[in-house]
Amino acid sequence: MRVDFRSAAVYLYYDNNTHRCIEMRTGSLLASVAALALAAPDVVSAQSATPLTDPAVAPPPVATPAGTKQVYTAADFARFAPRTAFDMLVQVPGFDIRQGDQQERGLGQASENVLIAGQRIANKSGGAVAELQRISASNVERIEIVEAASLGIAGLSGQVANVILKAASKSSGQFEWKPDVRAHYASPNLYNGSASYSGKHGPIDYTLSLKNQAGRGAFGGPIRIFDPAGNLTERRHEVLRAQSDEPTLSTKFGLDGPGSSVGNLTLAYTRYWRPADISDRRTPIDGDKLRRNTRQELDGWSYDVNADYEFALGPGRLKLIGVREFEHQPVLVTQVTSFDSGAGDQGIRFSRDSRIGETIGRLEYGWKTGSNDWRVTLERAYNSLDQRGRLFTLTADGEFDEVDFPQGTGRVTETRYEGLGTLSRPLSPNLDLQVVAGGEISTLARVDGDLPARKFFRPKGSVNLGWRPSQGWDLSLKLRRRVGQISFSDFLSQPRLLDDREDSGNPDLVPPQSWEVETEIGRELGSWGKTRLKTWFHRVDDIVDVIPIGENGQGIGNLPRATRLGFENTSTILFDPLGWRGAKIDLEFGMVKTQVRDPLTGEKRPISGTRDRWIEANLRHDIPGSNIAWGVNAEHHHFAKRYFLTEVFRGFEGPVFASAYIEHKDIMGLTVRGSVGNLLNARHRLDRVVYAGRRDRAPVAFIQENNQLIGPIFSLSVKGNF
Repeated sequence: MRVDFRSAAVYLYYDNNTHRCIEMRTGSLLASVAALALAAPDVVSAQSATPLTDPAVAPPPVATPAGTKQVYTAADFARFAPRTAFDMLVQVPGFDIRQGDQQERGLGQASENVLIAGQRIANKSGGAVAELQRISASNVERIEIVEAASLGIAGLSGQVANVILKAASKSSGQFEWKPDVRAHYASPNLYNGSASYSGKHGPIDYTLSLKNQAGRGAFGGPIRIFDPAGNLTERRHEVLRAQSDEPTLSTKFGLDGPGSSVGNLTLAYTRYWRPADISDRRTPIDGDKLRRNTRQELDGWSYDVNADYEFALGPGRLKLIGVREFEHQPVLVTQVTSFDSGAGDQGIRFSRDSRIGETIGRLEYGWKTGSNDWRVTLERAYNSLDQRGRLFTLTADGEFDEVDFPQGTGRVTETRYEGLGTLSRPLSPNLDLQVVAGGEISTLARVDGDLPARKFFRPKGSVNLGWRPSQGWDLSLKLRRRVGQISFSDFLSQPRLLDDREDSGNPDLVPPQSWEVETEIGRELGSWGKTRLKTWFHRVDDIVDVIPIGENGQGIGNLPRATRLGFENTSTILFDPLGWRGAKIDLEFGMVKTQVRDPLTGEKRPISGTRDRWIEANLRHDIPGSNIAWGVNAEHHHFAKRYFLTEVFRGFEGPVFASAYIEHKDIMGLTVRGSVGNLLNARHRLDRVVYAGRRDRAPVAFIQENNQLIGPIFSLSVKGNF
């Protein structure tokens, strides 16, 4: 899961899945990593572990056709010795898990292609994937892969995983400890892990969980500055260190009854700390040597409350959903520059105290008439941002004095009403249709400004066809009208201290809208695995990008139009038919071509910062006759340049990031994995061109090249059940 401080002045996050500390210099991808493990828990009884099928005879996972579904049972995953339901799902051949899109407005249409017992997990704090990570593998009855168009759930397309659970008969728990350390710059990360416990008492089932998403990342090394003619003018040595600790305590209660009624209540509280430090030593060819240090402090908290209750009413069923999310996000960024000559220090400080809230009430009513499956949804959402920004400068006596900065303070709200109607029906035994139609009405306001509130009506909906022309083939076609999300922080000014730039607030920002056409083609390869090809074309109106504001300012705004055209292939190839028993490779590669008209030059260019090509390969071998597995991973990601009004740059980590691991599935009842990352010495790189003014009319001021050390990664994972 990614911890993202998109609106923070330093703009950093730490990716706990890849162990990479990433610096977003106003949106760029600069990279870093951290990992290694020191020790495992002392004792966990072997009898508490999930029983293993004899790995010498465990077959590869091959789906069993069941009508229009492909079904996997627990036996299909025995060779992997899964601990949780999520461990099973990630091993489904050729299935690409799509988690909930945090850019969806409210709960809106479903975007996560995972269901539990046929139901969408309607929250915005992890969804079904987070739930499956807390469910023991022994509680999974089966996993069904179904066509989205056959479901009465708006928003989904292609294949969807429906995880069917057994009736809870006894309490169970699971835990994972994932410490990591890296060789350079970063401190050890010893407190990353999770634990959960599930049980049932009468009609109430419950799950208690504690999870800390902790990260320690860093990179460091040389930066070279050139003049427009390519002459070296300055050398720098920069070190970035970022940390995150995000313990979350959550409780979920499920109510079965009375009668056919069911309900759920989820409560979660998160406390987080995300300090970051960037320091550099600058040595000009001619001039005064200096040091610059930028320190970010972020110490906040959030809570989530999600509740739903479903019951029979008339010819159908009514489901009531309520969501409340709130976050207190205080950020303090301090930057100080010191000169070897003895000249006085220069410094600036930005303080931002943000309170971000979302409240959603939703009603869903579904019923059937013959082969038609009908559903009506009504939703009201209220979003708000209350920001208090303060700016300070360092004086000669070493104190920070506040300067006037009214544009950094304000309150932004949006009230939105959405109504959708969904019809799902089979057109033939192998062809399904889903039609969604509706729209939203919203009122968007800068409450403390002198501008009137803006009101909008936006139609939305989709048409989805799912076709199974023959055994082992599936195709889907989806046409969608979508309304995107925006960040309220872009309505207010945000200093970007690392880049000596301020993004002006833009009260005229509006959500993007798009027409989207997507296709998916899947082919079951039997004992060889599975392959899927997805293609898409999006035409986006009011795309969000950097635009000119005033005479010399810039900020986040809307450009008239953009397009995206791309494809992605996801495949799982099993090597058992070749005699290499227990081995498989998961492959994913794709490419996208984007186009938007630059607001300064008027020329067509790629959408800023788009990932435009990528390839990932994961090889895993579960050695027959043993509890040992090993694997290697390699990935390459290429990004388009990022375009600002006074600079253009590309940041990336690479060219290739590779890792390897070895895993034992039964050490005193535990699954233990040791990993080594960054085997090919991927480095943090940045190519940046900065202009003396707006780049359509000003000359180049300087060129910057970063080539910085990330270093090797060593990590440990210890999983168990109790």
